[in-house]
Amino acid sequence: MISKNALILIVVLVLVSPVFGVILADAVGYHEPLDVAAEELGLSDITDQLNWTPLLDYTVPGLPPEVGYIVAGFIGIAIILGLCLGISKLMSGK
Repeated sequence: MISKNALILIVVLVLVSPVFGVILADAVGYHEPLDVAAEELGLSDITDQLNWTPLLDYTVPGLPPEVGYIVAGFIGIAIILGLCLGISKLMSGK
C-alpha cells in the first residue's frame, strides 16, 4: 500500500502543477519541443483530425485550463496507481 506521506506529496504536486504547466508556460511562451521541431520542418498540425484522447493538452472541456490541468493530473495518477496496485496484487497472489 502507498504511504500517507506519499499521497499527500502527490496531491500537493498535482495542485501546484498548473503553476508550471499553464501559468508560467504561458508567461514565458513555452512550446513543446516536438511542436517547435514540426513547425521548423513545415509539418502541419493534424491534432484536430487525429484527436484520440478525451483530455487533449491536459484540459477538460468547460473548465478553466488550470482546473482542467488538476483534474487531468488526478485522473492520470488514479490510472497509474490503479494499475500498479492491480499488478502488485496479481504478483503477490492475493
